[in-house]
Amino acid sequence: MDLLDCYLKTRKHTEDICSHLQTEDYVVQPVADVSPPKWHIGHTTWFFETFILKPYFMGYQEYNPDYNYVFNSYYETVGNRVIRTDRGNLSRPTVIEIYSYRKYVDDAIANFLCAEPSADVKDLLILGLNHEEQHQELLLTDIKYILGHNPLFPAYNKNYVSPKVEASAAGFIKLDEGVYEVGFEGDGFSFDNELNRHKVYLNSFEISPNLVTNAGYLEFINADGYHDFRHWHAEGWDWVKTNKVEAPLYWHLIDGEWHVYTFHGLEPLKLHEPVCHISYFEAYAYASWKGLRLPTEFEWEAAAPQFAWGKSWEWTESSYLPYPGFTKAPGAIGEYNGKFMVNQKVLRGASEVTSPGHSRITYRNFFQTHLRWQFTGIRLAK
Repeated sequence: MDLLDCYLKTRKHTEDICSHLQTEDYVVQPVADVSPPKWHIGHTTWFFETFILKPYFMGYQEYNPDYNYVFNSYYETVGNRVIRTDRGNLSRPTVIEIYSYRKYVDDAIANFLCAEPSADVKDLLILGLNHEEQHQELLLTDIKYILGHNPLFPAYNKNYVSPKVEASAAGFIKLDEGVYEVGFEGDGFSFDNELNRHKVYLNSFEISPNLVTNAGYLEFINADGYHDFRHWHAEGWDWVKTNKVEAPLYWHLIDGEWHVYTFHGLEPLKLHEPVCHISYFEAYAYASWKGLRLPTEFEWEAAAPQFAWGKSWEWTESSYLPYPGFTKAPGAIGEYNGKFMVNQKVLRGASEVTSPGHSRITYRNFFQTHLRWQFTGIRLAK
């Protein structure tokens, strides 16, 4: 597939995700971690304009200088920006104006790619496509939060198909102690935080081939797990009490029966499905209650070829840190991952809304311990 074709297909998929929205849905920002869909549409366009067209396409005329302020996310190198919590206040530019901006940049990229770009620019374009694919996942995650916190629990798409996860045999997979190699290697794209491939020593351990199900997690709730401090970190226990947390995000107890918000709207809880939308605090507490633990990211990577994964991101016991030899790229692109390597836990695997090209064993996702709006679940180890 040539670069332009890949670019156009990626950009179209973003718009397909938004095709199920009403105009009003594009603007909502219920909490700081959730960005309005129209901001995602503008930001992913800004990325190509800022890092490809303005520096490398001779004669390119910037669409609107104000958009650098509006759609910059966290790139200090590029200049000032609207703070994250204010994205929901951007009633202007309108959704129509942002789609016009998107078309303007797409047309310019098509003209730019009439000539073969240099290797460095091609790498930037590929990074931009992977960046947009990350935002496609965030779009679906944010849309679910926006509609799932609407008092009417409207459906996002009645035809949405959630992938099925086949349960493996019961029991645990055992791996022997030894030296294992982790990190990305080979052809194809990877993010800088997946490099460099290196050796780690692991003690012998066992890991479950299955994710914890809603039924299993419900046992924790019914055992009063949310009111028993013994299973929680001190910070997690404070979080539970302060926020009055009683169940995973999107769970609702209605007339004595548990329901959950999905892309189809509010539905009865399916007990066989993996539990999803929980914080690291909850994952840790559940594992402690079971007398088990979460795997480290290196244990997960070593064992992953032996089990199915991809329904929900899986919390690990690993802090998000650089690999040996990690270096940040110069300039704004160097702000992509390295600056976030503090106070976060690594998530491994993928989720049902992850772009296919991002479902690889070496992929390192990362989030703060209290966050639940991402599709996060539990795999146990011992």
